[in-house]
Amino acid sequence: MLLAEHLNHYKENIKGIDIHYEYYKNNKATDRPVITLLHGFLSSSFSFRRLIPLLTKGYTVVAIDLPPFGRSEKSNCFVHSYQNYAEVVVELLERLSVEQTVMIGHSMGGQVAMRASAIKSNLVSRNILLCSSGYLEKAKQSLVYTSYLPFFSVYLKRWLYRKGVRANLLNCVYDSKLIDEEMMDGYIQPFFNEGIFRSLVRMIRDREGDLSEAELKQIHTPSLLIWGQEDRVVPLKVGKRLSEDLPNAELIIYEKTGHLLPEERPQLIMKDIERFLAR
Repeated sequence: MLLAEHLNHYKENIKGIDIHYEYYKNNKATDRPVITLLHGFLSSSFSFRRLIPLLTKGYTVVAIDLPPFGRSEKSNCFVHSYQNYAEVVVELLERLSVEQTVMIGHSMGGQVAMRASAIKSNLVSRNILLCSSGYLEKAKQSLVYTSYLPFFSVYLKRWLYRKGVRANLLNCVYDSKLIDEEMMDGYIQPFFNEGIFRSLVRMIRDREGDLSEAELKQIHTPSLLIWGQEDRVVPLKVGKRLSEDLPNAELIIYEKTGHLLPEERPQLIMKDIERFLAR
C-alpha cells in the first residue's frame, strides 16, 4: 500500500518494513530515464538536498532511504545486506512502473547501485558512482560474535555519539565552512530514533563484503565514477581500482573535494551527469 506523508514524500511496505522515499515526477521528461538516488552509510536522502533541485528540472527523481536510515523503518528483523537493499530498490522501482533508470549511488549507495544493475541490467541503463565504497570485507567474525552480547546496541550508540556529528562531517568534507546547523541537524535527526542502533547491530551481522574483482568485471553497465581528491573516507585509490575492474567505466576527479560530493559539488556533478547521459 502506498502511503503519502506529505508533498513528494512516500512510504511503501517492502519485505515487511516501511521504506521511505522521495518522488519528484517530471511530466516533461517522459523520454528520459528516471534518476534513482542511493545514499551512503549513516546518511539518508538528505545528503542529496543540493543535487535534487538541479536534477528535477530535467528528470523524474526517486530518492530512497535505505533502512534503517533516514525515515525508513528501523527493524532488527529485516536483513540489512547490500543484496537485500538492491532487491528493495528494484521492487520499489517496479511498483512505480519505472522501466529504465540511471542510478546515482554515493558511498555505500554505490555498492547497492551496482548490485541492482547486476540483478536487473535492463532496468539500470547507467550507474553514476560518487565516491563509491569498494573492496571492503565482511565484518570480522569476532565483531559479529561480540554483537550478540547484551547491551551491544547501547555501546554502539555511545560510540557514535562520542564521535559526534560535527567530527564525522569534518572527516567527510574538504571545506569545513560547509558545516552549519542545518547540515548537522539533517544528519543527526534519524539517530534520535532508538531503534536505529538495534538495526545497525543487525547490519554488522548481515552486511556481506563488497563486490569482488571477479563480480565487478561482470557488470557491463556504463558507469561514471566521480571522486574527491581529498576523500578520507573512501580514498581515491579505491576509485582508480574500481575504474579498472568495471569494464565500461570512466573516472573523474574533483580537486579540493572530500567524500560528501553531493553536498560539496552539486553544480559540477550536474554538469558531468548531463555530459555523461548525453552520449
